Amino acid sequence: MFITCFDLEGVLVPEIWIAFADAAGIPELRKTTRDEPDYDKLMNYRLDILRKHNLGLKEIQKTISTIDPFPGAKEFLDELRPLTQVIIISDTFTQFAEPLMKKLGWPTIFCNSLEVEDDGTISGFKMRVENSKYSTVKALQSIGFETIASGDSYNDLGMIKASKAGFLFRSTDQIKADNPEIPAYDEYSDLFAAIKNVLEA
Repeated sequence: MFITCFDLEGVLVPEIWIAFADAAGIPELRKTTRDEPDYDKLMNYRLDILRKHNLGLKEIQKTISTIDPFPGAKEFLDELRPLTQVIIISDTFTQFAEPLMKKLGWPTIFCNSLEVEDDGTISGFKMRVENSKYSTVKALQSIGFETIASGDSYNDLGMIKASKAGFLFRSTDQIKADNPEIPAYDEYSDLFAAIKNVLEA
């Protein structure tokens, strides 16, 4: 039995931090896992900037409420779910993800959590497990599932390479060049066809 695992941001919805960076007028916050492979380093960099500008969870959630999934993303998931179980494995946080999951039709998501003070200041973050995407697909495999995985960033490569089949989706030229053995797609129809081929093989 297969479980198909997807990254969230950049694959199904726009990058939350880029949207917030643009809304807040802070270009330094546009840096994502496409640019910085070390997620702890990236998050601590982000939290330092938030503290410097006196911004907290409320301001980020206001931006998130304006974000819609990419055109076709919900339909892609709806078409796929009769064929395979689907889990979104994301390095985002429960406090960010909920409104986006509603717009995607409430798919299952495994993500992390923010540490938030009473005044809304984000004081830290708690990762569900180290190297969460890779660790999650290995755990699913350990209980008898085959995995298919797709993502766009450096932090998706572990789960992609550990799965029976893996695909890059709307990734960067650099990541595609560094990983030529991974099939890369830019349209949901092409990704759906590739996943369906694996399921029917």
